[in-house]
Amino acid sequence: MPVMFDVRERLVRPDLSTLLRLRFLTTTDFPPFNFTDQTGRLAGFHVELARAICVELGIENRCQIQALPYAELETALAGDQGEAVIAGVAVTDRVRQRFAFSRPYMMLPARFVRNKQAELAGDDARALFGRPVGVLTGTAYEAMLKSFFPDIRAVGFADRAAMLEDLKQKKVDAVFADGLQLSFWASGEASAGCCAIFDGPYLSERFLGEGLTIMVKKDDATLVQAIDSALAALSHDGRLEEIYLRYFPYGLF
Repeated sequence: MPVMFDVRERLVRPDLSTLLRLRFLTTTDFPPFNFTDQTGRLAGFHVELARAICVELGIENRCQIQALPYAELETALAGDQGEAVIAGVAVTDRVRQRFAFSRPYMMLPARFVRNKQAELAGDDARALFGRPVGVLTGTAYEAMLKSFFPDIRAVGFADRAAMLEDLKQKKVDAVFADGLQLSFWASGEASAGCCAIFDGPYLSERFLGEGLTIMVKKDDATLVQAIDSALAALSHDGRLEEIYLRYFPYGLF
């Protein structure tokens, strides 16, 4: 997992003694980041990270985590139903006009997955030059593939399932897409052992955005500063990595 915080940097932690409570808002429909477990409790990477932030800040007795439909998160935060959103909200110009954001704590990479039976002369992306590689049409991954690897023969697909089926049937040698989805697909039953992660990871703020952040109200600079300091501490001592490994056993990186 790439380190997002410089170990030499020491972020100032503000006084939170006047903070009445810190309510994190999330969702239940984006495993392994946030979901409901078999007992009906909130679970996932984001849920554990929120709890770890509260412990690090020494406010676990004032910390709450609530799940809402994704479409309601912005309205709920703006309406004082929570103090922070931890749900992978994309940082766009429109959203930045209304809210503030912590520093990124994780980037989601793009990855190749290759068919194991494809005869490739090498173990990096150069082995795919001139070969057919599937990618979803009209996505950031298509633009990134063509920019990073113009010598690869991109084959566009309108449907992810069709793309992965053609990969299994070796109609394309590899696919290029979201590393999160590909890592679970390649290691799961759906792939039937046909395929494996190949080369990478590939990160790009230009194509894939700023990464995962925590969203707070626009005028709450103190909370942003506190969350940043907690994220840095969790990164420096390995706790962030430990949480990551619990929910991403096959590795994004």
